[in-house]
Amino acid sequence: MKILCGDIGGTKIQLAVYNSDHFPEPMAENCYSSRNFSSLTEVVQTFLSNLDTAVTHAAFGLAGPISQRKCKITNLPWDINADKIEQELQIPSVHLINDLEATAYGISALGEEDFITLQPGSKNPYGNCAVIAAGTGLGEAGIFWDGSRYIPFATEGGHCDFSPSSVLELNLLSSMKLDNNNVCWEDILSGPGLVSIYNFLLDWHEQSKPDWFDLYRDTGTAAETITNLANDGSDSTAVNALELFSRLYGAEAGNLALKHMATGGIYLGGGIAPKIVNWLQQPHFLEAFCHKGKMRGLMESIPVQVILNDKAALYGSAVYLRDILQRK
Repeated sequence: MKILCGDIGGTKIQLAVYNSDHFPEPMAENCYSSRNFSSLTEVVQTFLSNLDTAVTHAAFGLAGPISQRKCKITNLPWDINADKIEQELQIPSVHLINDLEATAYGISALGEEDFITLQPGSKNPYGNCAVIAAGTGLGEAGIFWDGSRYIPFATEGGHCDFSPSSVLELNLLSSMKLDNNNVCWEDILSGPGLVSIYNFLLDWHEQSKPDWFDLYRDTGTAAETITNLANDGSDSTAVNALELFSRLYGAEAGNLALKHMATGGIYLGGGIAPKIVNWLQQPHFLEAFCHKGKMRGLMESIPVQVILNDKAALYGSAVYLRDILQRK
């Protein structure tokens, strides 16, 4: 059986066709820039036009909330309707799944080499787990143990209100409220969020913006530039920005762990964590993760791992689809 799977994000789109009997080896796969297309149908048509095979089932992991087989991508001007896609692409069965839910499903398809451990903890093999992923936006999902297997579920926790815990963070919140009355965790823990943190710290330290800042922000490369400058130590504000970003990432990952009682582990997915592992391995992340008052002992027992494989959500869409087909 030939199945089409996709990880549809605000920045990039990964598509693959699998033979369900030979997963995860793809028959074909490709990656596209989201901004180069006006709809999911258009990019899938481009992908399938180069293939000499027909697919009967498809599943797409989407960066946005899904209801009644419909989804509006949070950071992309696309309205997606599974029924409409079935008609336009002549695929008999199309399924939509939240991208973080897909990442959660994809964990089972990964190997030990696909993870880096930030905190070993003491894993409860029957405890809940959770996934948090900073990238173009911030996604969060839960994974609960139903007594026989793990079942992922979607949330929109990344859009909960940002909660500062220091004078510096309170001023960060105040500075961002000038542009946006509602400041959520996604506004902080994302590529654009890192740029906002850097911009805030320039003002906080009364420093002028570097010549590259506005141009790179407009072209979407500012976050990568800030990370590179921090890594080579040539920009102290970039270093401070990555330290603050890592601390806030740890704080919200800890919040997620408490809300889901994730004694089975917390996983950091998305595009940013693998690129800043060296910063997450410094004390800022785990200090904030474990800094939960009376719950410190619990927090120190929770395993924390970074997902290195950028195909986790793509694999997860396939795992989800195979589960559906096996139950029929």
